[in-house]
Amino acid sequence: MATPNTTVAPLVSLDDVREAADLLRGVAVRTPLIPCDALARGDDRVFLKPEMLQRGGAFKLRGAYNFLSRLPAAQRARGVVAPSSGNHAQAVALAASIFGVPCTVVMPTTVTPPKRTGAERLGARVELAGTTTEDRWQRAVEIADAEGSTLVPPYDDAAIIAGQGTVGLEIVEDLPEVSTVLVPVGGGGLSAGTAAAVKLMRPDVRVVGVEPAGAPKLSRARAAGMPVTLEHTSGIADGLLAIRVGTLNFAHHQSFVDDVVTVPDAEIREAVRFLLDRAKLVAEPSGAITVAALLSGRVQPGSATVAVLSGGNIDWAGLQSLLGPAVAGDSAVDA
Repeated sequence: MATPNTTVAPLVSLDDVREAADLLRGVAVRTPLIPCDALARGDDRVFLKPEMLQRGGAFKLRGAYNFLSRLPAAQRARGVVAPSSGNHAQAVALAASIFGVPCTVVMPTTVTPPKRTGAERLGARVELAGTTTEDRWQRAVEIADAEGSTLVPPYDDAAIIAGQGTVGLEIVEDLPEVSTVLVPVGGGGLSAGTAAAVKLMRPDVRVVGVEPAGAPKLSRARAAGMPVTLEHTSGIADGLLAIRVGTLNFAHHQSFVDDVVTVPDAEIREAVRFLLDRAKLVAEPSGAITVAALLSGRVQPGSATVAVLSGGNIDWAGLQSLLGPAVAGDSAVDA
């Protein structure tokens, strides 16, 4: 079960999440819950929450728009800058375009083509900086200081967490009998917000975080009782390769997340294929990781289980590389 929170960090409230939902109404897509009979066992039911159908191709718009909407207009007009492996960059670029303000995104030199071009199509200026979370963060800070723009954090922020929490709000509203929720874990914005919303509405629901075997930052943090920084991370789920879970995010995880499991690349790859073949959904590896946990049996479904699919920003070439017969083993993307 979840460990009681003992930090002084203020956690987001259900009112915070509902206020974010009000701001997002008419802006973000309320993604459906899709029954997935191929994952169901016996009388248990499994549903998919396909955030690849969200504007920008991933859940990230929820937090980015909530953050920008709360900035004073004069501050927002000076522009925003976002460090990101890809999906946060596109979300901030999209939110900035809605508000009509300048946007710069700092992405890794290893960024996938669809994520970079996606940000550029949305009007962002793209800068590349190293391969790690820290590389991107430091360059974004430099730009913000030099240009007077506002840095939009990818996950360690209450407004970001509350915005991502609208995923959990929708799950409980659309499936009141939900028993288990699986959510991907990167830096912790989606997992913290979703878990908080679900637990604050339905404390009896089991919430399971799922992270790549090559980036077990939450598993290590829970073992240590505090966030820890990994020396390096690697794997095909490039959106989940943060080297450290956010401090505020970890406080939410300790209060609201029941279990954490890790999944190897081979099982994530099979989940991407499964979603394409059986559910007709295109998921990037980061988005498919919750289904990988169910397919592999690492998580047993409950009576009404929801697997959050965090995004689908992968193009045809990426799918061919990931799933094609030429792939002999697990590829690695350092972060």
